[in-house]
Amino acid sequence: MSTCHSSVKMKNVEQNLKKIVLAGNPNVGKSVFFNSLTGVYVDVSNYPGTTVDISTGKYKDYIVIDTPGVYGVSSFNDEERVARDVIINADIVLNVVDALHLQRDLFLTQQLIDMGKSVVVALNMMDEVKANGIDIDIQRLSDMLGVTVIPTIALKNQGLEEVKNHIAVARQGNKTEGIEELLSQYKDKVKVESEALLVLEDDPNILSRNHLEETGMRELIYRKRRARVDDVVSQVIRNTNKGASFKTKLGRYMLRPITGIPMLLVVLWVMYEFIGVFVAQTVVGITEESIMLGIYQPFIVSLISKFISEQSFLGHILIGEFGLLTMTPVYVFGLLLPLVIGFYLLLSIMEDSGYLPRIATLVDRVLTGVGLNGRAIIPIILGFGCITMATITTRLLGTRRERVIATVLLGLTIPCSAQLGVIIGLIAPLGVKYLLIYIVIILGVFALSGVFLNKVLPGESSDLLIDLPPLRIPRVSNVLKKTYTKSKMFILEATPLFALGALLISIMQFTGFLNRIQEVIAPLIIGWLKLPKEAATAFIMGIVRRDFGAAGLTDLAMTPEQVLVSLVTITLFVPCVASIMVIFKERTKTEAALIWGGSFIVAFLVGGLLAQIII
Repeated sequence: MSTCHSSVKMKNVEQNLKKIVLAGNPNVGKSVFFNSLTGVYVDVSNYPGTTVDISTGKYKDYIVIDTPGVYGVSSFNDEERVARDVIINADIVLNVVDALHLQRDLFLTQQLIDMGKSVVVALNMMDEVKANGIDIDIQRLSDMLGVTVIPTIALKNQGLEEVKNHIAVARQGNKTEGIEELLSQYKDKVKVESEALLVLEDDPNILSRNHLEETGMRELIYRKRRARVDDVVSQVIRNTNKGASFKTKLGRYMLRPITGIPMLLVVLWVMYEFIGVFVAQTVVGITEESIMLGIYQPFIVSLISKFISEQSFLGHILIGEFGLLTMTPVYVFGLLLPLVIGFYLLLSIMEDSGYLPRIATLVDRVLTGVGLNGRAIIPIILGFGCITMATITTRLLGTRRERVIATVLLGLTIPCSAQLGVIIGLIAPLGVKYLLIYIVIILGVFALSGVFLNKVLPGESSDLLIDLPPLRIPRVSNVLKKTYTKSKMFILEATPLFALGALLISIMQFTGFLNRIQEVIAPLIIGWLKLPKEAATAFIMGIVRRDFGAAGLTDLAMTPEQVLVSLVTITLFVPCVASIMVIFKERTKTEAALIWGGSFIVAFLVGGLLAQIII
């Protein structure tokens, strides 16, 4: 094979033959088409400068070249770079598409069409489409794309001959609206005409090759193409239950709001019963109260006290109330670890069963209003277990602005399971009226904060691009392996951060700085929130641990209205020190400081306004 910008060489094959390039997403069955076209006379070699293998062969008067499975023509990795350079020089592209995942696969198809390539689409795995009760209007799809679309079942040799017969009459398709005008500006500036689109999409290798600067058009073009594909899919696919299995029907019910929302509520109730009740109360009662506080802490305090006075500065740091050898391991292994394992166990089950992506799809439209997409439901669900853990999982979101929005909403409005248990215990005796007011206020702050951030933060949030795998019974070994790996990773990341937070709190307590803070905020607590002055201590303790703060309210003599105000305020109040440390790690220092300070302002503003109205 010659350089990446030239045609692919084959032994004893004339170099002036036209090139058929097979392109498609991973695991769509391209190899079956390649073997059918080329037979046994195949050459396999490494593409220059990579470890990627390229298969070449001959079909009639064509050279046939297979490419690695990719989701788009770009240069994010070796596979995409190889596929890109081969496709650029193709005369005809045979695009193999998984018919069951049209919304995903047609993004590449439309990109090939936008490049001006002559394309034939092999709509493969049509048997799975039928088994899932889906009807595809092939003719309508062909008309909208502007290229020949042939239904195939490659493994059963169905449709392959028809594909071969249409290769010679492959044609260019209908480009995404507005692309032609943009392309016309660059066709005279690039060496190969099909590279013009990749210049517009700011492919760094293509820009460098043609000595051009970035256009800043990539996001706009991607959004236009995604909208185009969504429109095509909406017009050619019709779901029917004819021939569909029970799992397929169930999967569809999960996506429809009228049936999916009740199912989701049941799942969330099960999660709460398991995490919020069984793990947070029963299991943590054993691990934290019986083992860590009942056995470990007395042992370590007794041991260290033989060498260091507990009243000394070092003793206070190591084995004091917030000590590195007392509070840190008690909190991490007694409280956090059981909650982390419980949540990752359920998350792995939902992920392996195929339900998690369906939850994301179901709630996508709702979360779009607050600048997020359906994928954000994962950290939100995790937040009801532990904000620290949930903040780390915001990494899976597509853009920086989404991660900022999600981090703010988590720290501001989502009570962790430990805090939630105390809140429910305090508000339940007050009756349904107070519970509903509490829920409406917290949901209102969630919605208003998200909408505000979505308006003021620069940039655009990403669309939800997610595969919907078939529903299946999770494999126990996979679930346990994922749970172990993710739990271990979380503990390794969270422990040093919490230890640092505990160290800072210990120093503040030893120097009397914590007491000074209590004195400073006491007038605010009494005058604005209209709460007993002792509530200041609860808010300070809430910084150490959210449930400590909530629990600190239980011993105060308050009216039902005061209880409601205190619970709203402490829910919106800054998250615990471990979460704060993670926020500073995950976000920039400026963003973290604004999130931290903003939570103070919002909590006291909302709590105070509520107090002025009802007390």
